[in-house]
Amino acid sequence: MRPIFEWKLRSRTLTLGRRTLIMGVINATPDSFSDGGQFLSPSRAVEHGLELLAEGADILDIGGESTRPGARQIVPEEEEQKRVVPVIEEILRQSPGAVISIDTYKAATAKIAVQSGAEIVNDVSGFTWDVQMLPALAAIQCGCVLMHTRGRPAEWRELPALEDREVLPVVKSDLRRLAERATAAGIAEDRIVLDPGFGFGKRLNENFPLLAQLHELHQLGFPVLAGPSRKSFIAKAVGAGDEVPVSERLAGTIAAVTTSILEGAHVVRVHDVRSMVEAARVADAVLVQLTDCKSHVQ
Repeated sequence: MRPIFEWKLRSRTLTLGRRTLIMGVINATPDSFSDGGQFLSPSRAVEHGLELLAEGADILDIGGESTRPGARQIVPEEEEQKRVVPVIEEILRQSPGAVISIDTYKAATAKIAVQSGAEIVNDVSGFTWDVQMLPALAAIQCGCVLMHTRGRPAEWRELPALEDREVLPVVKSDLRRLAERATAAGIAEDRIVLDPGFGFGKRLNENFPLLAQLHELHQLGFPVLAGPSRKSFIAKAVGAGDEVPVSERLAGTIAAVTTSILEGAHVVRVHDVRSMVEAARVADAVLVQLTDCKSHVQ
C-alpha cells in the first residue's frame, strides 16, 4: 500500500514507508499563520524543538519566513539566517542526532543551514523562486522536499478556481515536470521527496480531492510528504471557517493526517507532534492490515 524508499540526506539515510515519519514544525517567525511570534526568540525556538523531539518527532523543520496566504513581505536573507542558524546549531549541540530540515526557498539560506548541520532543504516553491536553488542543492547533496504551489502567497486569492476533477491532474503534472527539472539539474532521485502543497495556491475545497487521491502521486516514483496541519480547509470542513483559532484545529488535523497516511504519505509535517505520533501509529497499524489483506487476495 505504501512503497519503501531510502531517502538520502546530507550525512545519513532514512527508510521511508515502513512507518510514518513525523516532521515537527518550528516557525522562527513573527507572523506565521499558526503560531507566529511564539518561537521568534532563538532560545524559545530551541526549547520548542527539544520538546518536539521528546514527543517523538523524527525531523524538525525550521523556517524563518512566513508563507501564509496573503503574505507580501519578503524577509531578507540576512534576517532569515539570523532567525534560523542559531536555532539549528543549538538544537544539534544539545541533541547531536537530531535530523534538521530548513524551510526556505532561498539558496543562500539553504547553503548556510546545511553547513550548520541541516540534513534537508524544504522548498515551498519547488525550487523555482530562486534560480540559484537547483545548482546549490546539486552541490550540497542533501535531502530535498519539492513542494507544489500555484503562484505566490500574495496571489493566491486571485488565482482561478479549479474544478474537483482538475486538482490532482494539475498537481501531478506540475510535480512530474518539477522533479524532472530537478534531476536534470543534478539532484539525485533518491534525495527527493514530493509534497503536494496543501493550501498553497489551492482554495479551501480544492484540497479535498487532493487528499482523497494522494496515493496517485506514488506513480511519480518518489516518496510523498503531506502537510495539512492546522490549514484553513480543515476549519472549513467542520463548518466554522477561518475564525476558529488554529490552536483549536487539532481534531480536524488528526483526521486529515490520518487520511493522508492511509492514502500513502511517507512523512507528515505537523505542529502537534505528540497527538500526531499517536494518530500515525494507529494509521500505520491499519496500513499493515490492508497490505496483508491485499497480499492474501493476490
